[in-house]
Amino acid sequence: MTQFIILNFGYRPTDVNIFKKALRHKSLSSGDLNSNERLEFLGDAILDAVVAEYLYNKFPGDDEGYLTKLKSKVVNRKTLAYIGEKMQIRAVLNYNQSRNLNISSLEGNAFEAIIGAIYLDGGFEAAKKSLQNHVLRKFVDLNKLLEEEIDFKSRLIIWCQKKRMKIDFVVIDEQHIHGAWEYEVSIQINKRDFGRGKASSKKQAEQVAAKQTLELIGEI
Repeated sequence: MTQFIILNFGYRPTDVNIFKKALRHKSLSSGDLNSNERLEFLGDAILDAVVAEYLYNKFPGDDEGYLTKLKSKVVNRKTLAYIGEKMQIRAVLNYNQSRNLNISSLEGNAFEAIIGAIYLDGGFEAAKKSLQNHVLRKFVDLNKLLEEEIDFKSRLIIWCQKKRMKIDFVVIDEQHIHGAWEYEVSIQINKRDFGRGKASSKKQAEQVAAKQTLELIGEI
């Protein structure tokens, strides 16, 4: 277990018992106090604070709304389950294997519990160093999250509002081809043409056009 923590979190445990508890699911416990749930609660708060500071420093030109949106993508259950799976936390997790449990969810929760354990064992700076210098760099692809998860339309609208510019999403073409619809959307900012996008729905075409526009104006 110690080697697992060192390898995946870049941290050497002092009090091994805290980490044993972080890896103990309530399905094996006589009560919740003997499981990793309290450590999960603590780790969630530490993770939230560290990721917020990390994004604040990494994206100095973006506003609170954008940073909040990106943070939610980093700390949501899907991302945490992905991190837990990449780390293969299930290999060291103690749980009742006879029960039908969502292992991915268990791994994500245990990941947060381990962060809580690092905080109790080494303090906030140790948890911050582990997350920023090891976990986020190795297991979180921010560029991928930006590419796949961020709402480009919302980001562009926020940018235009800050610059006090008028933005319009214009459907310039829609066709029904071989049983499927195809839409083409153009974006106009202060009546000037910018990005265009094609997709099978208006919403997706707007996202494609918004992403292209953000690239044209140097925002991504």
